[in-house]
Amino acid sequence: MTASAFLAGLGLGASLIIAIGAQNAFVLRQGLLRSHALAVAALCVAIDWSLIVLGALGFGALVGRFPALTSVAAWAGAGFLLVYGALAFRSAVRPGSLHAEKLAGARDPGTLSSALSATLAVSLLTPHVYLDTVVLLGGVAAQYAPPLRVAFVLGAGTASAVWFFGLALGARMLTPVFEREVAWRVLDVIIGCIMWWIAAGLVWGQFAGR
Repeated sequence: MTASAFLAGLGLGASLIIAIGAQNAFVLRQGLLRSHALAVAALCVAIDWSLIVLGALGFGALVGRFPALTSVAAWAGAGFLLVYGALAFRSAVRPGSLHAEKLAGARDPGTLSSALSATLAVSLLTPHVYLDTVVLLGGVAAQYAPPLRVAFVLGAGTASAVWFFGLALGARMLTPVFEREVAWRVLDVIIGCIMWWIAAGLVWGQFAGR
């Protein structure tokens, strides 16, 4: 039974985490740039684990009772994603490459603190993260008896760790592709579209919910 609970958490966690989104796009870009990629991935995993545990402890019901919490996050998240998307489009106009001599140059997005700050914003300012981790994963975990609940949470957390660290490290395999400027143009345009598409969805959700 413990193994089945672990596998259930692993499967559900993977199905929610492995999807095109702002957080995954950001981790991928950091991995390609080899800029604080492991630290960014570790923070993403820590955020996921924290939210899943909170949900398992019953905080999913709290979020459901106070929709204003997700509304604030939606508007703040939409604003951040619009700005980040605009920066991605601007970067597409002036692409770089991944030649070794340029890795510490103009395409480096900044310091560790700035990378982690952006990670926090792109992770926590999107209401979907609360719905997926706190409400859905946490809610399902709460249905299990305490010993099995721990196994479920460990399974979901394992999916998060494997995905984000795999994304950060696996991105380096794409380095030969991103030695060409056109590849950076395409990636930045895709990232910009993802950010703006999610932002538009957040704004639409706020107006549609009224």
